[in-house]
Amino acid sequence: MPTKKTIKSAFESMMFVWGEPLDVKIAADAMNIEKSEASEYFKELQGEYDEHGRGIRIREINGKFQFVTWEENFDYIRSLCTPVRERRLSQAALEVLAIVAYKQPVTKSEIDSIRGVKSDRVLEGLVNKGLAEEKGRSSAIGRPTLYGTTETFLAHFDLKTIDELPVIEDIEDAIHFEEAKTAVEIRQTSLDLKQ
Repeated sequence: MPTKKTIKSAFESMMFVWGEPLDVKIAADAMNIEKSEASEYFKELQGEYDEHGRGIRIREINGKFQFVTWEENFDYIRSLCTPVRERRLSQAALEVLAIVAYKQPVTKSEIDSIRGVKSDRVLEGLVNKGLAEEKGRSSAIGRPTLYGTTETFLAHFDLKTIDELPVIEDIEDAIHFEEAKTAVEIRQTSLDLKQ
């Protein structure tokens, strides 16, 4: 025969897994004890949760017991469950996405060549976000994967087609210009620190 502590622990686990209000009879049968005994243990558990002021409480509904959150915590739970705003794309992700958008279909090595750094992780992140996808294989040696943008990309940037992208003469020059501008700003900052 299981101990009182074991039975109460099992009831907690059952309520957690069951999700819906757990009928005392079902719990009693699972533990091979009388329904009246099971009901007594549920009420003891209920009292313990109330006494300790836990964030989880046990509610009784027509001879069934269920875990519920403490009503005082409603605002915190609502704050947690409110959809989180999507994070903005990093500078690296924007660069890779621009290259993919303007040069598609494009291989990873072409992207790396334009950026001057490896782009594997960034590209993987864009694929996971649904902004870029595999578009087939290149006929080049090794048949590398070709990447392009998705419908999610178009929707995210409010474009009907890829043809609506702003015209950029040369994406490589645009990226290198931004890098040079950043390098100048960094140099100016370091000069200011020495004064």
